[in-house]
Amino acid sequence: MRISIVIATKDRAAYLERALRSLDEQIGAPTFEIVVVDNGSTDATRDVAERASREGRVPVRYAYEAKPNRGKARNRGVEVAEGYLVLFCDDDVQTPPGFVAAHEAAHTTAGLVVNGPILNVSSFEERPRPTVANFSRAFLCTCNVSFPRSAFREAGGFDEDFDLYGWEDTELGVRLRERGLRHKFAWDAYLWHIKPPAENTLAIETRKAMEKARMAARFVHKQPSRRARLATGAHAVNVWRGKYLMPDSLLAVFAGAASSTWLPGTLRAIAKAQFLDGMYTRELVRALEE
Repeated sequence: MRISIVIATKDRAAYLERALRSLDEQIGAPTFEIVVVDNGSTDATRDVAERASREGRVPVRYAYEAKPNRGKARNRGVEVAEGYLVLFCDDDVQTPPGFVAAHEAAHTTAGLVVNGPILNVSSFEERPRPTVANFSRAFLCTCNVSFPRSAFREAGGFDEDFDLYGWEDTELGVRLRERGLRHKFAWDAYLWHIKPPAENTLAIETRKAMEKARMAARFVHKQPSRRARLATGAHAVNVWRGKYLMPDSLLAVFAGAASSTWLPGTLRAIAKAQFLDGMYTRELVRALEE
């Protein structure tokens, strides 16, 4: 087995079904399997995985991890994986037919962490091609990344202390980089990340921003480097900004503008970004001081 694709999922059976279908339609790929890790779902996730195993061309294996924890779920997936390479992606993605082959082709030398473009789209019907705007220097992003399974195991896998949203992949990337692995960005290894506006409300994104801020503080405590502080915003200038330049009144204005039905879409998007940045930064300051 050359590649094991690990997908951690929770209560997103409809998305998972379409993701598995797109992976089953790969062309020119090496031998690969899919490991679905059910992270405590109460919907039809298991049925979807087992049906894909029965009816699809690609082997699909089902694993269960009851405790909601992305790192723990992905660790469980790698435990049962058999591929030389492990490829992580999310349950809400669609992959073009050459996706797996592109990851395989990018591993031209040993010791690479291969990331591909992630194209956020609002519906399954959108199929843009990657542009320069989709380039990322992130060392490891679990929505679309592959690297040797042996390197994952030698590094100790994901740190399960990251029990909320965010930063567990970045922290693992730091440890892999310290072990000598190198970053490679493969333009052909792109996928579409489905983000319908109705399912990404301001309330949901605010919760994620707050959780990400708390995990950023945990990341900095574990990796107290200048690079980590700059990446998370936990540096002096931003901390000062969070303490003194983000009063409740200003954030309320941004929230109101982001939720407005009469402002142009561009202004709503700017207001939303400012509001989420403010909530993240203020929560980060609180978490750092605990």
